[in-house]
Amino acid sequence: MDFDFSDDQQALRDAVAKWVEKDYGFERRQQIVKAGGFDRSVYNELANLGLTGIWISEEHGGLGLGPVDAMVVLEELGRGIVTEPLAQAFVTSAVIGQYGSAAVQAAWLPKIASGEALVVLAQQERKTRYHLERCEAQASGSGDSWTVTGLKSIVPAGDQADAFVVPAMADSKMALFLIERSAQGVSTRGYLTQDEARAAEVKFDSAPATLITTEGLAALTYAVDVGIACACAEGVGTMEQTLRLTTEYMNQRKQFGVVIASFQALRHRVADMKMQLELARSMSYYAMLKLGAPEAERRQALSRAKVQLGQSMRVVGQQSVQLHGGIGVTDEYAGSHYFKRLTQLEMTYGDTLHHLGEVSERMQESAGVFA
Repeated sequence: MDFDFSDDQQALRDAVAKWVEKDYGFERRQQIVKAGGFDRSVYNELANLGLTGIWISEEHGGLGLGPVDAMVVLEELGRGIVTEPLAQAFVTSAVIGQYGSAAVQAAWLPKIASGEALVVLAQQERKTRYHLERCEAQASGSGDSWTVTGLKSIVPAGDQADAFVVPAMADSKMALFLIERSAQGVSTRGYLTQDEARAAEVKFDSAPATLITTEGLAALTYAVDVGIACACAEGVGTMEQTLRLTTEYMNQRKQFGVVIASFQALRHRVADMKMQLELARSMSYYAMLKLGAPEAERRQALSRAKVQLGQSMRVVGQQSVQLHGGIGVTDEYAGSHYFKRLTQLEMTYGDTLHHLGEVSERMQESAGVFA
C-alpha cells in the first residue's frame, strides 16, 4: 500500500502552512483572542484558499476532495492553533452531503463552500455528557414546516455562525434539522472556551427549522465521527508544534553552563513525546481512512483513535510544560496556549475514558485472541 501523500496534497499542505506562518502568527492570534476568539475575516481568508469547500462536491461549488485532504489542512491549522472552526465546515458539509435532501444540499452546500455561510454542529446538551442518543430538544411539525425548542451548549462560534445543524426529537425519534441563527426564536450567549476559541449557549424557542433527515441518530453519529477525525488531525499538528517549541527551548536554556538538551534524562522524555506523537499520527490516519466504513466498524475505529490521541495529547502537553518549567504556563509564551488546546481537544467529542468504554463495549468475545 502507498501511504505517501500525492503531489496535490503536498501542495495543499504547503499552501496552508505558508498561510499559518505568514498570516496567522501568535501575535495576531492573541489579538483575536482579546477580541472574542473569533474573527470572520480569518474565516474568509480560509474560504478564499478554497479550504471550506474541501469536503463538498464540485457540483455544489466545492473542490470535491475528501477526508485525507481535510486531515492535511487541519494538521497545519493545528500547528497555528487557529481558533476559527474550519473543522465545523467539514462536519456539517459531510453530514448534509451524506444525509440531506437534494434541496437542502443545493441551498446550503454552495454557501458553505464559498465561505458565505458558517454552519456548525449544535448537538451538546447539559445532561447528555457524551451520549449521542440522549436528546431533550423537541421538534414539532411535518413536511416542510418544522419548529425546534431546546437548549444546546458549547456550540462552536455559536453566536457568530450563520446556521446550525441541530438534533431534536420528533415523535420520539431523533431527526436532524438546519436552523438559521437569524430565525425568530433563536438566541445566543457567547463566551471564550479554555483554549481561547469561541463558543455559545444557543436557545431555540419554537424556531423555524428545515428537516435534513429523519434518520437523526445515524446522521448525528456520522457527524460526530467526522468531528473526532478532525480533532485527531488538529491534535497531531498541535503536538508537532508543541514538540518543536520544547526542543527549541531546551537547546537555548542553560543550566550548569550547558544547554539542558544535553541532559540524558531530559532527552529520554523528549523521545517519549516523539513516540506518543507518532502513535497519534498513525491513529489519526486510521481514523480518517475509516470514515467510509460501515457504522459499527467506523464507530469502533474512531473511538480507538480518540483513546490514543487523548493519551498522546496528555503526555506531550504535560511533558512540554514540565520541560519548560515556569515559563511553560505563562500567558505570554506560546507553549502554554498549545497545552490548553491539547487539553481541550482531549475533551472534545468524548474524553479518553469515555472512548475507552466505547472500545470496550464493542469488543467481541474473541478480542485479542487468534483462532
